[in-house]
Amino acid sequence: MSIFTLQAHHGSLKFPAFGRTMMTTPSGSHGNRGVESLSGKYSMDETRRPLRIPPQMRSYAEKHDLSQLAQDLVSNLLIDQPDDPISYLINLLQGSSLDIPRVMVIGPPAVGKYTLCKRLSTELRAVHVTTESLLQGHSEDLPSELLVQMVQQRLKKVDCLTKGWVLQGIPKTRLQALSLQQAGILPKHLVMLEAPDDVLQERNQGRMVDPQTKDVYHQIFIWPSDDTIAQRLQKGRSLTNKQLSEELQRYSCEVTGLRSAYQHVLKVISGDQPHSDVYQQALGFVQTRHRSRPHRILLLGPPGSGKSLQARQLAEKHSMVDVSCGRLLRSVAADGSTLGEDIQLYLDDGLPVPDSVVLQVLEERLSQEDCSSRGWVLHGFPNNLLQARSLQESHHEPNRVFFMEATDEVCQERITLRATDPVSGQRFHAVSNPAPSAEFHSRLQTRPEDSREEVMRRLKEYRELSDALKSVYPDAAHVDADPQPWTVFEALLSRLTTN
Repeated sequence: MSIFTLQAHHGSLKFPAFGRTMMTTPSGSHGNRGVESLSGKYSMDETRRPLRIPPQMRSYAEKHDLSQLAQDLVSNLLIDQPDDPISYLINLLQGSSLDIPRVMVIGPPAVGKYTLCKRLSTELRAVHVTTESLLQGHSEDLPSELLVQMVQQRLKKVDCLTKGWVLQGIPKTRLQALSLQQAGILPKHLVMLEAPDDVLQERNQGRMVDPQTKDVYHQIFIWPSDDTIAQRLQKGRSLTNKQLSEELQRYSCEVTGLRSAYQHVLKVISGDQPHSDVYQQALGFVQTRHRSRPHRILLLGPPGSGKSLQARQLAEKHSMVDVSCGRLLRSVAADGSTLGEDIQLYLDDGLPVPDSVVLQVLEERLSQEDCSSRGWVLHGFPNNLLQARSLQESHHEPNRVFFMEATDEVCQERITLRATDPVSGQRFHAVSNPAPSAEFHSRLQTRPEDSREEVMRRLKEYRELSDALKSVYPDAAHVDADPQPWTVFEALLSRLTTN
């Protein structure tokens, strides 16, 4: 499915569409007339350049979640295809149907799709749509066109339109996924379950079914707590080992394509864990509204907490821009501009660059197209209450803030034991990354700011100011930064994707 984009100088809004890019010009404008905005005038080519939107508009759009609202409206239009779209949209906005669940659960055979779908549909009060109920005796190898028609007919019924739906086991192939998307059947969330083949083979053989409720249990993995239910269980229909192997082979050929088709609404969950854990992870995911806004992440913490390393890893993981305030100032100081020359004077004297100058440099950097479209992760600023408030008022306020909490002992060890090889420029650490030879070790140099006395001073300064920073960001997440870097990174990723 393609999207068209209203690109902005300070952000972008993306909507489902039919393979075209929306170009826009201001009402009443002609030729190359300039576009007046709150943040200045922007010249604009009549046919090619997209309208640039100032950060105030972007902030308003994010505050009211307009991108998601527009996407939900268009998705509903495509699915329901009403005769009178305007009246339909008015009724949609006046009601609460925009919040109804649209969930797909897919995965290999015997991974636990039915059990998960039933629990999710009960919790969400949505309609559980199973493959069996759709096919009603038809072969599972139906042509994609016919299968899509069946899905459309079922999801257009009143119960699915008003309550939402949890669709089990469809799509099975990338072709089916694309056909569903072209028909306007778009999930808000897709859960993909996965498990090793040997686990699936074991589950396939121990399947049990309650003949009254049709609930599925297992002799080992899921057993009812009610003895009355346990006594009436019957052996469920299982695939032969040959059939299961063939199904798993077919699924393995399709799984990459399925992930690609639903990458923006996808969560992969291991089915090889207690069902209660699977359910809680899936429920947390489907109860989270998908937002397409770029991340604007701020990392705060004491010196030595690993902000630079984590910022670099987050930027690589999510294709964001790593904005180090210190590195940015040094870059501007070296560019030969008048502003750069002023900054260099402060750096040469070892004095802090004035906040007004730092904010000017930051605003210019965060306003550039790569930061606007891809998002950013900022570290090294703000360092005190005044700086934090100034950043909040700059229209480049972060939408995710993390305080990396580390003890003084860990921070001191990380900083005071590091040194640099002046020949190669490589940085080493006496414990975690020692120099490879005596020759390297003999020429290592420690920066003056990494001395124990200077580190203690900086740590004391941060501790005195941290409460003020936390008052500006009361909803920030706090991450333990004492463990190894990969553990901290996993914790940051988890917090970033679950909220």
